[in-house]
Amino acid sequence: MKLIIATIKPFKLEEVREALTEIGVRGMMVTEIKGFGSQSGHTEIYRGAEYAVNFVPKVKLELVVAANMADQVVETITNTAQTGKIGDGKIFVLDVQQAIRVRTGETDADAI
Repeated sequence: MKLIIATIKPFKLEEVREALTEIGVRGMMVTEIKGFGSQSGHTEIYRGAEYAVNFVPKVKLELVVAANMADQVVETITNTAQTGKIGDGKIFVLDVQQAIRVRTGETDADAI
């Protein structure tokens, strides 16, 4: 099993969710976050005053999938979330040692 953590632009969330559902992803966790990377924030003007926005809004997706499905999930997220502009996001893939469904006690592949 693999844990896939992806940060994407918020307006791409629904498009990515639909694409992942089409390839068979049954669930994910979504968190609204703020962060910065290469873009390191930007400046905005509000009521005539300029101010720095150091953290940019992002959405973090967390999915646990079977190991043989991980490459397809990463490719789907990459292709769907990509705008070609700075700040499109990052994807991290980690190994998952164990998964347990709290309601039923199912473990590992049965739990996801």
